[in-house]
Amino acid sequence: MSNSFIDAIRRRRSQYALGKTLPVSADTVTNLVKEAVRLSPSTFNSQSSRVVILFGEQSDQLWALTKEALRKIVPADSFGSTEAKIDRFSAGAGTVLFFEDQDTVTLLQEKYPLYADNFPTFSEHSSGITQFAVWSALADAGIGASLQHYNPLIDEQVSAAWQLPISWRLRAQLPFGSNEAQPADKPFIDDALRFRVFG
Repeated sequence: MSNSFIDAIRRRRSQYALGKTLPVSADTVTNLVKEAVRLSPSTFNSQSSRVVILFGEQSDQLWALTKEALRKIVPADSFGSTEAKIDRFSAGAGTVLFFEDQDTVTLLQEKYPLYADNFPTFSEHSSGITQFAVWSALADAGIGASLQHYNPLIDEQVSAAWQLPISWRLRAQLPFGSNEAQPADKPFIDDALRFRVFG
């Protein structure tokens, strides 16, 4: 199938071999992220997603504090592999942090009480769509990335380090950078296990 959107998301892969030499400028990355977030759909157009983009030493700081948080809970005799994994993320050029604004969720619950119990789930849907959109946009620009989830372990440290609103709940981290290796082939399960078509 030839389709520009399908081609773009086909390029979106988990890239763990990251480098600091981006194929585009930091300004271009910032604009790509902003547009991807801005254009991502959300329930009732709530636009609950919030994003922080970290470059260079700011990104290094994130992974340094993540490493120290993990050091407190991972047994010392098995910390080496954890440290190596975190170092791969800090080897990149930057990191996108994804948040959901809980004040927005609360306002929706108050405005539409019939759906109040569903809005936290809807918020997670919006966040997932936003993460996918940003990841795909970066991949289309030749930038490697992988999606990570060290929340809630690092929530308080992140909020304090970058002085973020208390209503922003961290949902994911996307370290990005130059592609320093070819990702392995991605296997797919048989279509018969995933799809049903009628009519």
